[in-house]
Amino acid sequence: MTRRQGTVQRLEPHVMNPAPTIALFAKYPRAGEVKTRLAPALGEAKAAELHRMLVERTLATIRASGLPFALHYTGAEASAFAQWLGEDVPLVEQGEGDLGARLARVEAPAILLGADIPGLAPAHLNAAANALEEVPAVIGPASDGGYYLLGFREELPFLWSEMPWGGDRVLEETVARLKNHGVTFRLLEELADCDRPEDLSYWPDLVR
Repeated sequence: MTRRQGTVQRLEPHVMNPAPTIALFAKYPRAGEVKTRLAPALGEAKAAELHRMLVERTLATIRASGLPFALHYTGAEASAFAQWLGEDVPLVEQGEGDLGARLARVEAPAILLGADIPGLAPAHLNAAANALEEVPAVIGPASDGGYYLLGFREELPFLWSEMPWGGDRVLEETVARLKNHGVTFRLLEELADCDRPEDLSYWPDLVR
């Protein structure tokens, strides 16, 4: 299985009670403030438009999964997100602090999700939800050494502080902490993100 290919068994939505809510983290697509690592290759405006497209694409994928969700927003007022994505999208303000502090505010049971994985499919989300029926945590590893998805049935406060966010050791450190605390977890299929200039060649349809 390569990072851009592979099969995911189609799974039906879980029946966990209470159901985990997908927490989609997204920033408002303002030029110069999003996808800054892609700006040298695309320009700030095109990078922001790519971010906009990925958020909309991810939101459509979540809707297709049939799972409950909320969009955790930053970079603009809630009204701007409602105008952009629709009044029916549940909105939660991310709040202040680094990424760890913002992730820590999401209440269990939940599935944390980013919006920069073009290959994400409803089956990946349903697989995560079904995994949480059997294990306390589930991780969707990203090809850059991080993760695109992290699900948990109960609070895991040890995962958020002093984590090397943005580096290539996030997945490794997350797995190590789960093991050190005796938390059983499941790994999903690895997927590639679209966050660096070298990633663009894998997703030509996104930058035409």
